[in-house]
Amino acid sequence: MDPRLTSPETWLEQAQQRLLGGDAVGARILLDQAVAAHPGSTALRFALAGLRRHAGDRVAADALLEDVLAHEPGHLAAALQLARSLREQGRVLAAGTLLRNCFAHVPGDVESRLVAIELLDDAGRQEDALFLCEQAFAVQLDDLRLHVHAAALAAQLGRFDQARVHYETVLARSPQAADWHVPLGLSSLQRYGTTDHPDFERFRHWLDRDELAPYARSGLLFALGKAFDDVGETARAAGLLREANAIVHGQVRWQRKTWRRSVEMRLGRGTLPDPGHVPAEWTPVFIVGMPRAGSTLLAEQLARHPQVRHRGELPWLPVLATRIGAAGSTAATIGAMHDAARTYAEQLVQDDDPVGWYVDKQPHNFLHVDLILALFPHARIIHCRREARDNALSLWMQSFHPGTQDFAYDFGDIATVMRDARRLMEHWQSRFPESVQVVDYESLVADPDACIGALAHWLGLPEAAVEESTEAVTPALSTASLWQARQPVYRSSVERWRRYAPHLPELERLRLD
Repeated sequence: MDPRLTSPETWLEQAQQRLLGGDAVGARILLDQAVAAHPGSTALRFALAGLRRHAGDRVAADALLEDVLAHEPGHLAAALQLARSLREQGRVLAAGTLLRNCFAHVPGDVESRLVAIELLDDAGRQEDALFLCEQAFAVQLDDLRLHVHAAALAAQLGRFDQARVHYETVLARSPQAADWHVPLGLSSLQRYGTTDHPDFERFRHWLDRDELAPYARSGLLFALGKAFDDVGETARAAGLLREANAIVHGQVRWQRKTWRRSVEMRLGRGTLPDPGHVPAEWTPVFIVGMPRAGSTLLAEQLARHPQVRHRGELPWLPVLATRIGAAGSTAATIGAMHDAARTYAEQLVQDDDPVGWYVDKQPHNFLHVDLILALFPHARIIHCRREARDNALSLWMQSFHPGTQDFAYDFGDIATVMRDARRLMEHWQSRFPESVQVVDYESLVADPDACIGALAHWLGLPEAAVEESTEAVTPALSTASLWQARQPVYRSSVERWRRYAPHLPELERLRLD
């Protein structure tokens, strides 16, 4: 039978049958023949791209997807697959451009648009993700889920008034607003000055609902507690926050024994193999330590230098550490380390204009300092420290995404993590004294210029560029500090715990020795 007379649909059916029979190689060969017979069929090329990717041939898969989009610019499935591949390569700028262009051709697909928005948000391309929201609103796609995303994205980008408009739209129209943590998002957009602000009544009104799920109720309690803290009513704030923490603590079940075992394993681990890496032309800078210890403020201050690029909290290092730990033999471990160094470098450097220093401020990278310096011997580690009770209170007052800081809802768990973080960092500093620098939060807020100047000298940043740079290039922030980090540096958070000590006796008892 002449292959050219066989329809693309028939080829696809035959390939699918081979796949169902477990013959992926045969299906791929069949589709190669089909594409040769029908070079204009985007359906065949798209199917072959999936098989090429499954076989590990990313280059060929991406080329096929690009060809599909050249012939059919609105092929959303191809665009999303290619965008995911670009993100895996650190080409997040290209991924954003790709998805912007694709949705211009098919503006009405809400579900695919939501997938694309979440992909771009996770990749650190909040500007592109927000554009997809605004593009949808421009063509009358008034889905409330898009408003939730638009509000969160605008807040991350520092556009707090725009975020409030979207949050209030959802609050007014959706009974799911509390489940989507809209009140919590609304409370993060400002520092309240008086209880006359309408948000206080909004939050109390929602708390009166009997049908609230536990996480929805906890989010409202955190929001109202934060609002009362802003206006100085610490007793009311403490009561609300105690209830909020109790709810979440009962849901997350953080395992203290598991945590302690992981720390002891790292303290007892020997020297990692030397993969023989040659230092890159750029320097990775890791800001580590306890969350809420000043890492966001420090990263923002360093990012004022034009040769420093702040990448936020990258999630990649723990994933890569797990892969290396599962490698087995020394040779396999070295191979996994080479792959990890390449993958992490792609995610850190990305595809925007190059600079000389890149910052990853994921605090929990204090667990991986030896791995960092094995992969990148020239890396610099900045350890952020903060007075223990201030740090503990700041953690306890925040609502975090599930799975990120699950220890933060109980002062005993917080003390355990703080104690172990201190032990680990003392261990790393004794092993790598030239690579680790300590910054105390109290010194940073007391004299940020002197602190950052000393760090700039230690990092080797060009002094002239420091003097010439006057404004920070602030990326999107997804941490609990998204509003605070964009305000002038202030010292009111130093010894803040003393105001709460009468209401939270756990603070007086908190000890790390």
